[in-house]
Amino acid sequence: MADKLTLMAVHAHPDDEASSTGGVLASYSDQGLRTVVVTCTNGEFGDAPGSVKPGQAGHDEQAVAQLRLAELRQSCKILGVEHLELLGYHDSGMPDWDYKDRPDAFCNIPLQVVAGRIGELIEQYRPQVLVSYDDEGMYQHPDHVHAARAAAAAFRASTIPAKLYQTAMRPSSWRRIWEALRDLGEDVPDRGEITDEQRQQMAEAEQRITTTVNITAVLARKREALFAHASQIQESWFAKIPPDIATEAFGYESFVRVADSTGAAVPEDDLFAGLR
Repeated sequence: MADKLTLMAVHAHPDDEASSTGGVLASYSDQGLRTVVVTCTNGEFGDAPGSVKPGQAGHDEQAVAQLRLAELRQSCKILGVEHLELLGYHDSGMPDWDYKDRPDAFCNIPLQVVAGRIGELIEQYRPQVLVSYDDEGMYQHPDHVHAARAAAAAFRASTIPAKLYQTAMRPSSWRRIWEALRDLGEDVPDRGEITDEQRQQMAEAEQRITTTVNITAVLARKREALFAHASQIQESWFAKIPPDIATEAFGYESFVRVADSTGAAVPEDDLFAGLR
């Protein structure tokens, strides 16, 4: 393929593409850039219809996978994603679940194998920008960690992408969301008072952010894409967030630039800074 400006986002499960990169995928698609989503697992350990959890009666892994992949395709259509690539690995389950010990679980597939497959897609689509997760971040789902490490390994093995980013969420934004929901009487986790150590960790997390993209123009489409994953967002608190808080918290998507060959100055407001 020609070297058209291209964003490739490497995600662990169906619905991750919308929650953490839905805004940039929609925005860059609207600008005529090529967008590619790589989804590593089929999401077998998501909820079955009726919020039936893995291990409960009525949870069929393959049926859940097919449902979630159909939702993923609809989400990508809403976001204008040009190419969706499915690696087809089996969901590993949450960190404290026994499922992650299965040999076919994504987190147990050798890193070089996964990185090799992502590398082949990099060769095919030739993205200038590669996005995944922070493998040392607060959310230590085994599939997110493995996807992040595989994407980083593929980036290092290639000379094609100019920039590598990790998705980020400002802790202060999440706290405002919880406080707003609690004021509305919603049953949300009560994390109590923030300690000085936690406050320092939050400050450091925000200081690492290098790139913040305004996605308010496509926020409605990001929301629509999230709700395309209806099997996982039943009775969602997301729909109950006051509009002003939602715009403040979700109207921007934040990233940490961990590798760059363009020399673009930070902070940035564009993942393609230095490339156009």
